[in-house]
Formats: sequence, C-alpha cells, structure tokens
Amino acid sequence: MIAAFATALAVAPANDNIPHQTVIESLPSPIPDLLDNTAHTFFAETVIQRGDTLQRMLSRLNIDDSQAVDFLRNAPEAAPIRQEFIAGRRVSASASGDGSLIQLHFPLNSRDSALTIKRLGDHLEATLVADRPEIHLTTKSAQIEYSLFGATDAAGIPDAIAIQLAEIFSSEIDFHTDLRKGDRFSVTYETRHQEGQPTRSGRIIAAEFINAGQVYRALWHDHGDDRGSYLTPDGKPLQKAFLRSPLEFSRISSGFSRRFHPILQTWRAHQGVDYAAPTGTPIRATANATVDFVGKQNGYGNVIILKHDDKHTTLYAHLSRFGSGIRKGQRVGQGQTIGYVGQTGWATGPHLHYEFRINNKPVNPLSAKIPVLAPSLSAAELSAFRTASQPHLALLERMHHSEIVYME
Repeated sequence: MIAAFATALAVAPANDNIPHQTVIESLPSPIPDLLDNTAHTFFAETVIQRGDTLQRMLSRLNIDDSQAVDFLRNAPEAAPIRQEFIAGRRVSASASGDGSLIQLHFPLNSRDSALTIKRLGDHLEATLVADRPEIHLTTKSAQIEYSLFGATDAAGIPDAIAIQLAEIFSSEIDFHTDLRKGDRFSVTYETRHQEGQPTRSGRIIAAEFINAGQVYRALWHDHGDDRGSYLTPDGKPLQKAFLRSPLEFSRISSGFSRRFHPILQTWRAHQGVDYAAPTGTPIRATANATVDFVGKQNGYGNVIILKHDDKHTTLYAHLSRFGSGIRKGQRVGQGQTIGYVGQTGWATGPHLHYEFRINNKPVNPLSAKIPVLAPSLSAAELSAFRTASQPHLALLERMHHSEIVYME
C-alpha cells in the first residue's frame, strides 16, 4: 500500500491545471419516519395521593383522554370509583400511545371485587369483576444513576415496588443519604393479571441491593394466613429495633458534623441529621418507645423525645404539629406517625432535625450499630425457609453475576 501511494505521487503533475466546476443543487429535506405509537399498549399503575383528582390520577397513568375523564366524573356505572377514591388505593391502567384509555382496573373495598373500565369501540363500559388474579413473578435489575425512583422508572419497575424495596431495607440503608451512583439492585415481585392483562403489582418475594459495595439480600418468609416477614438468606430477620430514617422519602440537607449555623452565624457541632421536606410531611417513630417529652424547647421549636429503653432515646425537632393523641407517657410503635415536618424554632426552612442518643449522648444515626428486633427462626422453620427460598436465591445469584435486566 505504501509503494502504491508513493508511485501515485511520482506520476502526479507538478502543477494543477485540472479545471474546477462548482455545482449547487437544491435537495429536498428528508422527512423522518416518525414512530407511530398509537397501535402500542402501555401499562402503568399509581397510588391515589391525598388531595388527588381523577384527572391527576389519569395523568400519572399516562392517559390523556377527555372522554375517560368525563365518564369517571359523571357516569352512574363509575360511581363506585368516585365513592372509593381514597388515598392509598392502588390503580392500574393500560393506554394506547396517544393516551387513549384502553382499560382501567380499580380494586374496591371488598377484597374479591374490582371495577374495570374498558373501551369498546367508541364508548366506555364499566364492569364489576371478581378480583381473583393470576399471580406471575417478574424479576428486574437496575442501577442507580441519580435516584432510586429514576432507576426504577428506567427499568419499568412500578413505584409501589420501589417503595416496598426501600421499606424492606430501611433498617440497613437510609435511602435519603446512603445511595451512591453505581449502586445496583435486583428484585423479584408478584404481578397480578386479570384476563391476561397485568392489573397491579403485589409483594416483593426476593430482593438484592448492592450499596457502596455492600450486598444486602432479603427473602420473603410466609408464616401463613398471608402473614410473613423478610429474612436474610441465613434466616435472620431484616427488621431492626430502629429504622435508619424517620421519613419515608426526602432529601438530606446537612449531615452529622460541625456546620455553620445559618441563624446564630457561628460554627457549632451539629448533633443530628436534618431532613429537608415539605411542611406537613409525616414523621414516623424509628422504634417502639414511650413519649418522654412533647412540647416546645428553645431553638428546637416543637419537639418530641422518645424513650426506647434504658439506653436509647430519639429527638424530633421543628415540627409543624404533633400527631393525633401524642402525649407524654403514651406508647408508640415503630413506623407510627408522631408528628409532621415544619419550621418552628430556629429554622430557615421546613425540615426535620433528628437526633439518635445513647446514654443521652448524641451519636451519628446514619452509622450507629442497630440491634435486631426479632429472634431468629427455629431449626425446623429455618430448614423449611431455606427449601422454599432456594429458587429465588438462585435467581438473585444469577442476576448478581450477569447483565440480565428483566425476566418473567
């Protein structure tokens, strides 16, 4: 190739007398082929929020259909939906690519019935159906780039499963502070199908979360009568005496360290964790306890102090208001709402100041060693658990060592 190139240079003329001609033509701009999604079906689910409207709920289900909105608001057949439009109800729907409703599934208070809204030609029809779904297991894997919900959205994992995932590992991982870019998780969960169509997600059966290189695994153990708990692969309970965070979800505003106090304008030890969250966000007790103090304390504003045992106490400050019936001496359970985020006392914005104390000395709640709450299984129970969970554990192991992101 080099020789041929050299020869070409050798025979080329010394001066360039080749005539040049400029040609300009107008060419039509290519028209891109647009992807037509109207023939495709998209499935989504959501949970009704406090203060929700029917239109807002449909929007989260990717439905843009004025006929469906009008039907849900006014049709007598859709009255059960309007009557039971309650916060916490999980609703699912399928829609075409242009946002037209295909089918909506709305479980009713009765556990064995649901109302479905289906499109039949140019009109909608409501039908009361028996809610006895087929249960399928779905396994998906995802990687954290920015947030837990960002990862689950990208993997097509329902929000209800993301919330369960955070709750399952809430004693091990603070999802406000501990998540890192590159963290990875795999989850096997139930998907309920009605007449061959997915209606809603169910319970997580097995999950793995790799946080900062540390591997956590959880397996569902059924105790019978629809009761159960999540255990580690060696049969130890995941539930700890204390939750890592007093809020379900928010963002961290300052950690356990010295900080420049924005009001006092001095550097001082910050003996807790501040969780920025909207005013009115529920605050939960991180462990079973007795209310030791409820009232105002100087810069803390409205504050609650819980006494958990002879060694451990927790403090919750800047509350907008206290939970219903919260008073000194009352017993509260882990996860119970005790108050609501606010901006009382020395606070520049709505947030919760949370302290974790051992022998009345503040320690870092994000790294404190948390004792296990429940006892381990008996030998017989452990043997049964290992047998039942082996297929799910084997699948988690395969997901751990592969690039698989979805299985059903």
